[in-house]
Amino acid sequence: MKYIDLHCDTLMMFAGNGGNLYENTMAIDIARLKKGDCLAQFFAVWMPDAQGLSEFREAGLCDVLSGELSGEEWDDAYIDRLASCLKDACEKHSEELSMAFDGEDLKRNEKAGRMSAFLTLEDGRAVRGSLERLKGFYDRGVRLITLTWNDDNCFGRANYQAAFFGGRGSGLTDFGKEAVGYMNELGILVDVSHLSDEGFYDVAAAAKKPFLASHSNARALSYCSRNLSDDMIRLLGEKGGVTGLNFACEFLSERPGAGESTVSRMAAHAKHIINCGGEEVLALGSDLDGVGGRLEIPSPDRMGLLWDGLKNTGFTERQIELVSRENARRLICDVL
Repeated sequence: MKYIDLHCDTLMMFAGNGGNLYENTMAIDIARLKKGDCLAQFFAVWMPDAQGLSEFREAGLCDVLSGELSGEEWDDAYIDRLASCLKDACEKHSEELSMAFDGEDLKRNEKAGRMSAFLTLEDGRAVRGSLERLKGFYDRGVRLITLTWNDDNCFGRANYQAAFFGGRGSGLTDFGKEAVGYMNELGILVDVSHLSDEGFYDVAAAAKKPFLASHSNARALSYCSRNLSDDMIRLLGEKGGVTGLNFACEFLSERPGAGESTVSRMAAHAKHIINCGGEEVLALGSDLDGVGGRLEIPSPDRMGLLWDGLKNTGFTERQIELVSRENARRLICDVL
């Protein structure tokens, strides 16, 4: 079953000198994507916070972070490094994986028997409140921006636990609202995973095109602040958007702290989500290489377990096709 995955963190391996996208010890590489019958993989450039930077340095994975760079210069050097490594890998293995920037590229690559790679940015802080910089990221090939990560930024309030449980919520900034409209004009997918609840509703009001939560599940089944409420899922479906099924333990489990990700829980979330928002609201956003714990699907070559799990839960063949690729394909063609 061919599939489109809207989120992974594999590009982190390129923060240092090493990294081989064809075969590696990460969860995702070209060889296993091909074995799993991937149609398109969205590769995120994750912007590390202070803790992430410290961990990178301790692990010796941050040669790109050395020197005198700071602020915008550091952001640009880091993003360009990871983006260039992805593009170089696509050129080196062009018969199997090629960059894609819109629906026509996806179609062209599929016809040629190649997988597509889309470049995304996880945490829009590098935009720094500038529409000019936003346009610059589009010109450099970014086709999806996760507006926030775990800290507030120029786009708005992040959905971290303290804000969620403490009632400190606020939504998009004035710039964030303007930027959503500009992203619609440019052809950049607006991603609300990690955004506050209020921010979600601000995006729904401001967006003229469908938007997405690239890697979020159902809050009703797993009370995680970054999962979507039933009302959000319904609204997302009404707006023509999708949410990507996340494989992370804490996004799937019934109890906090559980360290296991199972196909049965994925299927339960999938069923709940389409019951709330319709069969066109669900896609895949594995979050592989950004999640830990005991994963029943630890890499793309095991993706067939999910299709079997959905089938055993009562999904029709057509519904599985929608979840695996067609809902994401529609979104790509509608927005990009």
